[in-house]
Amino acid sequence: MILYPAIDIRGGSAVRLVEGDYERETVYDADPVDAALRWAEEGSHYLHVVDLDGAKSGRPENLEVVRRIADSVPFPIQVGGGLRDEEHVADVLRAGAERVVIGTAALRDPRFLQQMLDRHGERVAVSVDARGGNVSLAGWTETSRVPATEAVAELSLRGVSRFIFTPIEVDGTLAGPGLRELTLVAGSTNASIIYSGGIGSLADLEALREAAAPNVEGVIVGRALYEGRFKVADAIAALA
Repeated sequence: MILYPAIDIRGGSAVRLVEGDYERETVYDADPVDAALRWAEEGSHYLHVVDLDGAKSGRPENLEVVRRIADSVPFPIQVGGGLRDEEHVADVLRAGAERVVIGTAALRDPRFLQQMLDRHGERVAVSVDARGGNVSLAGWTETSRVPATEAVAELSLRGVSRFIFTPIEVDGTLAGPGLRELTLVAGSTNASIIYSGGIGSLADLEALREAAAPNVEGVIVGRALYEGRFKVADAIAALA
Protein backbone atom coordinates (compact mmCIF):
# COMPACT_ATOMS: atom_id res chain seq x y z
CA MET A 1 0.00 0.00 0.00
CA ILE A 2 1.41 3.38 -1.06
CA LEU A 3 1.77 6.28 1.36
CA TYR A 4 0.79 9.69 -0.03
CA PRO A 5 1.86 12.55 2.26
CA ALA A 6 -0.60 15.39 1.79
CA ILE A 7 0.12 19.00 1.00
CA ASP A 8 -3.04 21.11 1.12
CA ILE A 9 -2.43 24.65 -0.15
CA ARG A 10 -4.44 27.67 0.92
CA GLY A 11 -3.28 31.22 0.55
CA GLY A 12 0.09 29.95 -0.64
CA SER A 13 0.76 27.99 2.60
CA ALA A 14 0.56 24.31 3.54
CA VAL A 15 -2.45 23.90 5.83
CA ARG A 16 -4.82 21.28 7.20
CA LEU A 17 -8.55 21.62 7.74
CA VAL A 18 -10.63 19.70 10.28
CA GLU A 19 -13.66 17.96 8.75
CA GLY A 20 -13.27 20.10 5.64
CA ASP A 21 -14.11 23.28 7.55
CA TYR A 22 -12.30 26.31 6.12
CA GLU A 23 -12.75 28.06 9.47
CA ARG A 24 -10.83 25.30 11.30
CA GLU A 25 -7.47 25.67 9.60
CA THR A 26 -3.94 25.15 10.88
CA VAL A 27 -0.98 26.52 8.92
CA TYR A 28 2.00 24.14 9.08
CA ASP A 29 4.41 25.51 6.46
CA ALA A 30 4.43 29.04 5.08
CA ASP A 31 6.07 27.57 1.97
CA PRO A 32 4.58 24.21 0.87
CA VAL A 33 7.88 23.34 -0.83
CA ASP A 34 9.38 22.96 2.65
CA ALA A 35 6.83 20.24 3.37
CA ALA A 36 7.55 18.53 0.04
CA LEU A 37 11.28 18.49 0.73
CA ARG A 38 10.71 17.16 4.24
CA TRP A 39 8.58 14.26 3.03
CA ALA A 40 11.13 13.54 0.28
CA GLU A 41 14.00 13.46 2.78
CA GLU A 42 12.02 11.07 4.98
CA GLY A 43 11.57 8.60 2.12
CA SER A 44 8.30 9.43 0.38
CA HIS A 45 7.77 8.18 -3.19
CA TYR A 46 4.62 10.15 -4.06
CA LEU A 47 2.80 13.31 -2.91
CA HIS A 48 -0.86 14.26 -2.82
CA VAL A 49 -1.34 18.00 -3.41
CA VAL A 50 -4.64 19.85 -3.10
CA ASP A 51 -5.29 23.44 -4.13
CA LEU A 52 -7.92 24.32 -1.51
CA ASP A 53 -8.38 27.81 -2.93
CA GLY A 54 -9.01 26.25 -6.32
CA ALA A 55 -11.46 23.71 -4.93
CA LYS A 56 -13.55 26.56 -3.59
CA SER A 57 -13.26 28.93 -6.58
CA GLY A 58 -13.57 26.30 -9.31
CA ARG A 59 -10.23 27.02 -10.99
CA PRO A 60 -6.57 26.41 -10.04
CA GLU A 61 -5.30 29.22 -7.82
CA ASN A 62 -1.87 27.94 -6.78
CA LEU A 63 -0.27 26.75 -10.03
CA GLU A 64 3.08 28.36 -9.30
CA VAL A 65 3.25 26.55 -5.95
CA VAL A 66 2.38 23.27 -7.67
CA ARG A 67 5.14 23.92 -10.22
CA ARG A 68 7.68 24.60 -7.47
CA ILE A 69 6.69 21.42 -5.59
CA ALA A 70 6.97 19.30 -8.75
CA ASP A 71 10.39 20.78 -9.48
CA SER A 72 11.61 20.18 -5.92
CA VAL A 73 11.04 16.41 -5.60
CA PRO A 74 12.36 13.48 -7.66
CA PHE A 75 9.10 11.54 -7.70
CA PRO A 76 5.52 11.98 -8.98
CA ILE A 77 2.86 14.20 -7.50
CA GLN A 78 -0.90 14.05 -7.95
CA VAL A 79 -2.82 17.32 -7.84
CA GLY A 80 -6.46 18.24 -7.35
CA GLY A 81 -8.57 21.28 -6.60
CA GLY A 82 -10.67 23.30 -9.03
CA LEU A 83 -10.11 21.12 -12.11
CA ARG A 84 -13.39 21.71 -13.90
CA ASP A 85 -12.40 22.26 -17.51
CA GLU A 86 -9.90 21.00 -20.05
CA GLU A 87 -7.57 24.00 -19.79
CA HIS A 88 -7.34 23.72 -16.01
CA VAL A 89 -6.29 20.08 -16.31
CA ALA A 90 -3.73 20.97 -18.97
CA ASP A 91 -2.33 23.75 -16.77
CA VAL A 92 -1.79 21.39 -13.85
CA LEU A 93 -0.16 18.75 -16.01
CA ARG A 94 2.11 21.39 -17.53
CA ALA A 95 3.00 22.49 -14.00
CA GLY A 96 4.46 19.04 -13.40
CA ALA A 97 1.70 16.83 -12.02
CA GLU A 98 1.87 13.18 -12.98
CA ARG A 99 -1.79 12.64 -12.11
CA VAL A 100 -4.76 15.00 -11.86
CA VAL A 101 -7.59 14.56 -9.39
CA ILE A 102 -11.03 15.63 -10.61
CA GLY A 103 -13.77 16.06 -8.02
CA THR A 104 -16.92 18.12 -8.50
CA ALA A 105 -16.74 18.17 -12.31
CA ALA A 106 -16.60 14.37 -12.49
CA LEU A 107 -20.12 14.22 -11.10
CA ARG A 108 -21.58 17.35 -12.65
CA ASP A 109 -20.09 17.22 -16.15
CA PRO A 110 -19.99 13.67 -17.58
CA ARG A 111 -18.88 14.93 -21.01
CA PHE A 112 -15.86 16.71 -19.55
CA LEU A 113 -14.90 13.66 -17.50
CA GLN A 114 -15.11 11.41 -20.55
CA GLN A 115 -12.93 13.78 -22.56
CA MET A 116 -10.30 13.75 -19.81
CA LEU A 117 -10.39 9.97 -19.52
CA ASP A 118 -10.07 9.60 -23.29
CA ARG A 119 -7.19 12.08 -23.42
CA HIS A 120 -5.25 11.27 -20.27
CA GLY A 121 -6.34 7.75 -19.25
CA GLU A 122 -4.83 6.57 -15.98
CA ARG A 123 -3.38 10.01 -15.30
CA VAL A 124 -6.91 10.92 -14.17
CA ALA A 125 -8.24 10.01 -10.73
CA VAL A 126 -11.64 10.98 -9.39
CA SER A 127 -12.11 12.27 -5.87
CA VAL A 128 -15.27 11.14 -4.10
CA ASP A 129 -15.69 12.84 -0.74
CA ALA A 130 -18.61 11.91 1.46
CA ARG A 131 -20.45 13.47 4.38
CA GLY A 132 -23.01 11.21 6.02
CA GLY A 133 -22.40 8.69 3.25
CA ASN A 134 -23.42 11.14 0.50
CA VAL A 135 -21.15 12.85 -2.00
CA SER A 136 -19.89 16.32 -1.08
CA LEU A 137 -19.05 18.86 -3.79
CA ALA A 138 -17.45 22.28 -4.43
CA GLY A 139 -14.60 22.05 -1.94
CA TRP A 140 -16.83 20.27 0.59
CA THR A 141 -19.18 23.25 0.78
CA GLU A 142 -22.18 21.34 -0.68
CA THR A 143 -23.56 17.89 0.14
CA SER A 144 -25.62 16.04 -2.44
CA ARG A 145 -28.20 13.29 -2.01
CA VAL A 146 -26.10 10.82 -4.02
CA PRO A 147 -24.58 7.96 -1.97
CA ALA A 148 -20.82 7.66 -2.41
CA THR A 149 -21.18 3.97 -3.26
CA GLU A 150 -23.63 4.76 -6.05
CA ALA A 151 -21.39 7.50 -7.46
CA VAL A 152 -18.31 5.25 -7.45
CA ALA A 153 -20.17 2.38 -9.11
CA GLU A 154 -21.53 4.66 -11.84
CA LEU A 155 -18.20 6.37 -12.48
CA SER A 156 -16.47 2.99 -12.70
CA LEU A 157 -18.82 2.00 -15.49
CA ARG A 158 -17.79 5.19 -17.29
CA GLY A 159 -14.14 4.13 -17.23
CA VAL A 160 -12.66 5.67 -14.08
CA SER A 161 -9.83 3.39 -12.94
CA ARG A 162 -8.77 5.17 -9.73
CA PHE A 163 -10.66 6.94 -6.96
CA ILE A 164 -9.63 8.96 -3.94
CA PHE A 165 -12.17 8.47 -1.17
CA THR A 166 -12.53 10.66 1.93
CA PRO A 167 -15.18 10.38 4.66
CA ILE A 168 -15.21 14.04 5.66
CA GLU A 169 -16.34 13.43 9.25
CA VAL A 170 -12.95 11.96 10.17
CA ASP A 171 -10.71 14.05 7.94
CA GLY A 172 -8.10 15.98 9.92
CA THR A 173 -9.36 14.61 13.26
CA LEU A 174 -6.62 12.00 13.94
CA ALA A 175 -9.47 9.85 15.31
CA GLY A 176 -8.89 6.84 13.06
CA PRO A 177 -9.96 5.89 9.53
CA GLY A 178 -13.55 5.40 8.41
CA LEU A 179 -13.11 1.70 7.75
CA ARG A 180 -16.81 0.93 7.40
CA GLU A 181 -17.28 3.65 4.79
CA LEU A 182 -14.14 2.55 2.95
CA THR A 183 -15.30 -1.07 2.90
CA LEU A 184 -18.62 -0.07 1.34
CA VAL A 185 -17.02 2.14 -1.30
CA ALA A 186 -14.26 -0.34 -2.17
CA GLY A 187 -16.89 -3.04 -2.51
CA SER A 188 -18.81 -1.01 -5.08
CA THR A 189 -15.99 -1.04 -7.68
CA ASN A 190 -13.06 -3.01 -9.07
CA ALA A 191 -11.15 0.24 -9.60
CA SER A 192 -8.22 1.23 -7.38
CA ILE A 193 -8.98 3.24 -4.25
CA ILE A 194 -6.71 5.66 -2.42
CA TYR A 195 -8.12 6.33 1.06
CA SER A 196 -7.88 9.61 2.97
CA GLY A 197 -9.06 10.72 6.40
CA GLY A 198 -8.54 10.29 10.14
CA ILE A 199 -5.14 8.63 10.26
CA GLY A 200 -3.56 9.50 13.60
CA SER A 201 -1.15 6.67 14.44
CA LEU A 202 0.82 3.78 13.04
CA ALA A 203 -1.84 1.51 14.55
CA ASP A 204 -4.40 3.23 12.32
CA LEU A 205 -2.27 2.48 9.28
CA GLU A 206 -1.86 -1.16 10.31
CA ALA A 207 -5.62 -1.46 10.87
CA LEU A 208 -6.26 0.04 7.45
CA ARG A 209 -3.80 -2.32 5.79
CA GLU A 210 -5.39 -5.38 7.40
CA ALA A 211 -9.02 -4.37 6.88
CA ALA A 212 -8.82 -2.87 3.42
CA ALA A 213 -9.99 -4.68 0.31
CA PRO A 214 -7.35 -5.69 -2.26
CA ASN A 215 -8.27 -2.75 -4.51
CA VAL A 216 -7.29 -0.19 -1.83
CA GLU A 217 -3.87 0.76 -3.17
CA GLY A 218 -2.83 3.64 -0.95
CA VAL A 219 -3.53 6.07 1.87
CA ILE A 220 -3.18 9.83 2.13
CA VAL A 221 -1.82 11.16 5.42
CA GLY A 222 -1.56 14.80 6.41
CA ARG A 223 -1.94 16.12 9.95
CA ALA A 224 -0.32 13.11 11.67
CA LEU A 225 2.87 13.67 9.67
CA TYR A 226 2.86 17.43 10.20
CA GLU A 227 2.47 16.97 13.95
CA GLY A 228 5.23 14.36 14.14
CA ARG A 229 3.11 11.45 15.34
CA PHE A 230 5.23 9.22 13.12
CA LYS A 231 7.78 9.52 10.31
CA VAL A 232 7.25 8.77 6.64
CA ALA A 233 9.60 5.77 6.83
CA ASP A 234 7.67 4.30 9.77
CA ALA A 235 4.38 4.77 7.93
CA ILE A 236 5.74 3.05 4.83
CA ALA A 237 6.89 0.12 6.99
CA ALA A 238 3.47 -0.10 8.67
CA LEU A 239 1.78 -0.32 5.28
CA ALA A 240 4.20 -2.86 3.83
